[in-house]
Amino acid sequence: MAQRAIREYDGKRILSRDLGFQLKAVLVDASTDWKELEKENKWLSSSKLVVKPDQCIGKRGKNNLLLLNASLEEAKKFVTERLGKKVTIGSVSGALTHFLVEQFVPHKTEYYVAFKTDYDKDVVLFSLEGGVDIEEHWEKVRSYDVPILSEGLKLDLPDFPEKKKVTEFILKAYKCFVDNDFAFLELNPFTIVDGEAVILGSVARLDDTATFKGTWEIDFPAPFGRELTKEEAYIKSLDEKTGASLKLTILNPKGKVWTLVAGGGASVIYADTIVDLGFGNEMANYGEYSGNPSDEETYEYAKTVLDLMTRGEGKILLIGGGIANFTDVAKTFKGIIQALTEFAPKLKEKGVKIFVRRGWPNYEKGLELMRQLGKKTGLPIEVYGPEAHMTKIVPLALKELR
Repeated sequence: MAQRAIREYDGKRILSRDLGFQLKAVLVDASTDWKELEKENKWLSSSKLVVKPDQCIGKRGKNNLLLLNASLEEAKKFVTERLGKKVTIGSVSGALTHFLVEQFVPHKTEYYVAFKTDYDKDVVLFSLEGGVDIEEHWEKVRSYDVPILSEGLKLDLPDFPEKKKVTEFILKAYKCFVDNDFAFLELNPFTIVDGEAVILGSVARLDDTATFKGTWEIDFPAPFGRELTKEEAYIKSLDEKTGASLKLTILNPKGKVWTLVAGGGASVIYADTIVDLGFGNEMANYGEYSGNPSDEETYEYAKTVLDLMTRGEGKILLIGGGIANFTDVAKTFKGIIQALTEFAPKLKEKGVKIFVRRGWPNYEKGLELMRQLGKKTGLPIEVYGPEAHMTKIVPLALKELR
């Protein structure tokens, strides 16, 4: 499971859909036409507003990035003065590109609730004292476990005036958490106004393996402070157009160790093994191709990685993966072989050595195609099947760098 952070706007959009409340919030960026926005959202000019960056960053209030009880003109000014500007949050610096503008809700009481997945259960956290200083009062947070296959969340909240309404809201929010494959959902704070729950702030991560279900349409933002390279953006665009999974993150473009790994779990294991063996600083990329991508999709993915590799100082290429369930190894290897054939002259010039390990289905044909590629192009390729454990090729390859 890959947990991926989403914008506060998108989290509230999912919650409003499932919980049945009207969302008075808009997402603003450099392309926003304020006149058109106001025309489509009349409440912007008739309500007081809250404005804050929406880029998966915290501590916005403590970093002068939160505007409360503002007019529309004040909101525009706040956004305009900060849009595109670089700020530092903790030790991370990045440009402000997206802002959430929503209706300001006067309130007296602030509550905290969070839901998170654990190995064998869900965990629900609740406090009567929500808000920006929740960490400083963590001893007041109550924890409730929801074991797998249990009858559901059972709350035993302390007595307080709004207990019934808060309990009803938490139960509905937990159902939304489960139904929409959230991995983490924090509502901090939320309040009760005129007998109805109102979410003032939220942080959320989704399990992106549930993308295929079509429950939500989400544009996962890059982590704050990290802009996508041209190549990462290209692979992201391919990923968004296919039912397969294509992921690429460039860690060190001058790194000597590059990977073409099939499967999200395998990509983690390969990365961990490289780091454990002391070559984390040479790991150039992290990513995966999985979900039975087409020949063309695999070719485009491999070509992008090889282009980056031959521009830099790459020396080792690991083509690995676990035992596939339904991805046709020979089929996906065709796309990789096409890319390797195209880049063979540059790979030989750089002195790149290639190590391959894959298994099932149709792995024998796929591995034989790789052996034939080595003979045809003169590329040094070592090929292993399921008789070798998944990461055996990693220490073999890294010996070349010692």
